[in-house]
Amino acid sequence: MMIKSAEFVKSSSKWQECPEPTLPEYAFIGRSNVGKSSLINAMMNKKDLAKTSQTPGKTQLINHFLINEDWYLTDLPGYGYAKVSKTQRKDFEKLISNYILNRRNLVNLFILVDSRHTPQKIDLEFMEWCGESGVPFSIIFTKTDKLKPNAILKNVEIYKQKLLESWEELPEIFATSAEKKEGCDEVLSTITQTNLYLRENKVDFSKN
Repeated sequence: MMIKSAEFVKSSSKWQECPEPTLPEYAFIGRSNVGKSSLINAMMNKKDLAKTSQTPGKTQLINHFLINEDWYLTDLPGYGYAKVSKTQRKDFEKLISNYILNRRNLVNLFILVDSRHTPQKIDLEFMEWCGESGVPFSIIFTKTDKLKPNAILKNVEIYKQKLLESWEELPEIFATSAEKKEGCDEVLSTITQTNLYLRENKVDFSKN
């Protein structure tokens, strides 16, 4: 997919405030400091489309971007950030879950995990919740430039085996590096193919 335009649309503090659900939407989420904003910027080939910060938990609203005037990319708040109050954390969780469960044009959720770490309980629990809620999702491993190729393969395989303990079928998996812009084309290609399928089948989100 060639990115011809990528424009910030709005930030929303409630899912009801999001743009009209007329276009296919792909949301990106992960634990704080997983490199979500950096990956979004690398995919869109823009340095400052999504705001990056040295402070985890910077994204606290639902941020919508219109891509190629054809689909929405949604940057969701990170989950599991410990340095906020319990009340704030619950508010984030409520915002995220309400968006995911109620946003009818949400086609796929890309869950980002740090490729350097073994499977984390919070990520696995979130994926389990998505599965139980019938939410389609893919897994994106980030920061692969920090590891040697063999280590990446090993960590991804460990993750697969862990998931297969409770899943019959694995979701689509991508390995990416925002630094080297690796894996970005594969993610965008999946979005392109999905959008094509939706157009061919004349999916109308306004009728859902």
